[in-house]
Amino acid sequence: MAHSTASAPSLPDPQPAPLPVSADVVIIGGGVIGASIAFHLAEADAGRVLLLERDLPAGGSSGKPLGGVRAQFSDPLNIRLGLRSLDAWRDFARRPGADIGLQTVGYLFLLGDETARDTFAAGIELQNAHGVPSRLITPHAARDLCPYVDPGTLVAAAFSPTDGYATPKAAVTGYLRAARRLGATVRTRCPVIAIDTADGSVQAVRTPHGTVRTRTVICCAGAWSGEVGALAGVALPVTPLRRQIAFTGPLRPRPPRIPFTLDYASTLYFHNDGADGLLLGLSDPAQPPGYDREFSREWLAPFRAAAARRAPALAGLPVTGGWAGLYEMTPDRNALIGEAPHPGRFLYATGFSGHGFLQAPAVGELVRDLYLRREPFLDIGPLAATRFDGRHAATRPEAHII
Repeated sequence: MAHSTASAPSLPDPQPAPLPVSADVVIIGGGVIGASIAFHLAEADAGRVLLLERDLPAGGSSGKPLGGVRAQFSDPLNIRLGLRSLDAWRDFARRPGADIGLQTVGYLFLLGDETARDTFAAGIELQNAHGVPSRLITPHAARDLCPYVDPGTLVAAAFSPTDGYATPKAAVTGYLRAARRLGATVRTRCPVIAIDTADGSVQAVRTPHGTVRTRTVICCAGAWSGEVGALAGVALPVTPLRRQIAFTGPLRPRPPRIPFTLDYASTLYFHNDGADGLLLGLSDPAQPPGYDREFSREWLAPFRAAAARRAPALAGLPVTGGWAGLYEMTPDRNALIGEAPHPGRFLYATGFSGHGFLQAPAVGELVRDLYLRREPFLDIGPLAATRFDGRHAATRPEAHII
């Protein structure tokens, strides 16, 4: 993130927005995916767009992610989603019109053995074929980019200068303000408690504040998407998993400006937090699935151990606080985007497994086109949730994950 907890932008609650009795499309979930979809639909004049959020915008996964944006992936589909979204993030100040604190500092993956190097070399070949300026670099070149790195522990690193990070809450705010300006309705503190279907079609959504007639629902409820899908009889295999980040607070001397740096073997990662501090993280392998979002410090022990191996100067840094948020994991760590075969017009965009923010602009485009029955810029058939039903051949393992 570009800002610490104290300086993260607050999101105004747009209450009291009246709950309409009907809508052409109801979006369930007010995180960055739902906000992007609402904006893209409203911009396309796609009818009466209603977004329902159970809490406040960015109140779930989108409130506390790293904010990374990149196109360094091993799967061509993810590469294209990342590239399309990078273009949109760079243009965000113009469209939809908001400052998201974009920092184009690059992503630096630290590679400690030949197997990892070969995996990333294959990924870079694919990335370069799609126009991503990623490259393998030497351990000493990695240290030049990030002075915290111990080059003696590496065989190589992978770097793309056009990657970076931004502020997710600012992006959600920007998308939703623009969507409302274009005519969409945003209703917060309004959970969906039932989805009515009949004759193979969506009929209405029910909330504690009333029922909304609609023929289309778009589920982008993040870690809660499995529960929302079940309301309509749609299986969305999404598992919530806590991920935590910590902040050092101001450091002296001031940290150098560094890339978003990740150790592939341990999943340790870090980048600047404002001008004076660092954000620290690690995907704790001991974390059990669940909805726990309390920040705790047990994961700092494996973080410090990983830092002692790869970036020793980080191992003893103070931690002044942190955040806990939820990843929305799928079995193959790839998104679920598509339309359910039954009931008709139940669309979904969820299960991003930590990549939702970086892919959000492109996903907004794709779901807009799916709703309007347009030809999208990308074939999303391989991301359908039915790939897990046992009757279809392919899941899509993604190597470049944290």
